[in-house]
Amino acid sequence: MTELAVHRSLLESAAFVMAPIGSVVAERNEKVSETDFPALSVGKLGVTPQLAGVAKSQTEGDRKLVRAGDLVINSRSDRRGASGLARQDGSVSVVYSVMTPRRDILLPEYGHHLFRSIAFQDEFFRWGTGIVDDLWSTNFTRMSRIRVPLPPIEVQRHVADRMDRTEAMNGRLDQLASLLRARRTATWSTVHALGFDTVRLQWLMDEVDDRAGEENQRLPLLSVSIHHGVLLREHSLSGQQAGADLTKYKVAQTGDIVVNRMRAFQGGLGRAAASGLVSPDYAVLRPRDGVSSSWVEYVMRSPQFIEFMAQWVRGIGGADQGNVRTPRINVRDLLALSIPLPPPAELGQAIAHLDEVTGRIDGMLVKLASLRDLLVERSSAFLLDVVTGKKEVA
Repeated sequence: MTELAVHRSLLESAAFVMAPIGSVVAERNEKVSETDFPALSVGKLGVTPQLAGVAKSQTEGDRKLVRAGDLVINSRSDRRGASGLARQDGSVSVVYSVMTPRRDILLPEYGHHLFRSIAFQDEFFRWGTGIVDDLWSTNFTRMSRIRVPLPPIEVQRHVADRMDRTEAMNGRLDQLASLLRARRTATWSTVHALGFDTVRLQWLMDEVDDRAGEENQRLPLLSVSIHHGVLLREHSLSGQQAGADLTKYKVAQTGDIVVNRMRAFQGGLGRAAASGLVSPDYAVLRPRDGVSSSWVEYVMRSPQFIEFMAQWVRGIGGADQGNVRTPRINVRDLLALSIPLPPPAELGQAIAHLDEVTGRIDGMLVKLASLRDLLVERSSAFLLDVVTGKKEVA
């Protein structure tokens, strides 16, 4: 039995009343303007004030109202875990489902953890429809038919309190991870203060547009993360799935620099450690012979270079204020930017130093991520144990 099927069977074998979501919440579908209600972000951290650098839609005047106490979930069911309880009034994109819990039946704090549990995320994805790579969504109508366990309110409160403590621990781990990432980028920043001559990227690399076709479809799928660079799609936290037709995907070879053109101004780029397939919307840059792709990656992921790129983002709005609409960087503009380049005699030593410091920090980040995953897994298991009657609470 698959993991998804196991989670679904556990939900369906709940020891408490099972009810469709539509019977325990009321959909809130009021349209408001961002000028009247501040923008909120909904992601792995739950519902928070708008995160800096988040790209917004073109229709900022056509948003959904969120009131404190509402539950919000991204209808894009490939955005796993992007949901939570709103602690303040605000507004979100129309792609979100906003729900007001019936407090006599569903405690908002319990709903917050229920919707963010692994079992519910799997079930939510199962109810989705669409072309997976472009838009895999579970709208409110379909979501409203998902049955969820409803223990007595006092049990819901106990579960929520227990899971709140775990979430707080995860918050502290996230803060530590942020400090480590800041230290890592500070290390990369040193490349700009070493006095090396600068060279335009157009003299160091070329854009390539090799498509997978029929012969390369078996290559692994790669994703580009703001924090992690290029990684296997299966290791990505976004949960994004690939479309059925991979023939138009781009081939990135080992050592290529892959740029997510919509997230470049936030650091969405990196070096491919192995050959694979990337989204057709990404740019693939291949260093010329004799050019170190490791050095290029360190420089391009430094805060200074990311700031340079942000100035060339094309869209409506300003990257400096985090309100760019449909942001993208033109590859021609990107290649016109310059990076510091050490002479060959110093290049190896500079890369070795960056590798050593970055490796130590990345190792600590991996341990933090593993601990966080373990806490999330045990927290979700606790919820399932309670709703299936395997664990009693006072």
